[in-house]
Amino acid sequence: MKGFLIGIGVVVALGVILVGYYMGAYNGLVGKQEAVNSSWAQVQTQYQRRADLVPQLVATVKGVANFEKDTLTAVVEARAKVGTMQVTKDTVNDPEAMKKFEAVQGQLTGALSRLMVVVEKYPELKATSNFSELQSQLEGTENRIAVARRDFNATVQEYNVGIRTMPTSIIANMSGFKEKAYFEAATGSEKAPEVKF
Repeated sequence: MKGFLIGIGVVVALGVILVGYYMGAYNGLVGKQEAVNSSWAQVQTQYQRRADLVPQLVATVKGVANFEKDTLTAVVEARAKVGTMQVTKDTVNDPEAMKKFEAVQGQLTGALSRLMVVVEKYPELKATSNFSELQSQLEGTENRIAVARRDFNATVQEYNVGIRTMPTSIIANMSGFKEKAYFEAATGSEKAPEVKF
């Protein structure tokens, strides 16, 4: 009888240890998942900041006579695509959706870069304080976007390592935790752009 009770005690103790480990690992994964969601929200915030600056920039540039309409149209169209894309926190769970998001944002980045190059031909535009301020804000926003993307990738890496490392990977698989997609460099980004500010 005494051996039976000791056996039951050992089984109960092991059960408590396993349940405690499961709960700790699960809660740790939830924390990492929420860190990814928070980091993703920061990325979206910075992209939204840039998108909000574009109409002001376009309005300022439109005021210059004979400004190249094709360049301005490309910026407006790229901004419109950004505005119509549905992006949620679940976008990070879908590598294809992330690629679409990056492609749309890349089109806007390219259009803005071309706009800044064309602006060089219009000294009267460059001389206005409104344009200079918008240009400065846009440049700062691009830096914030780069930092937010870097931070997002670091958070995703920590999460992905967490769900793939044994024995936590067993809990992650049982609980439905899936890998998150990274931001990846756009094709051709290894070449330095020729942008003059």
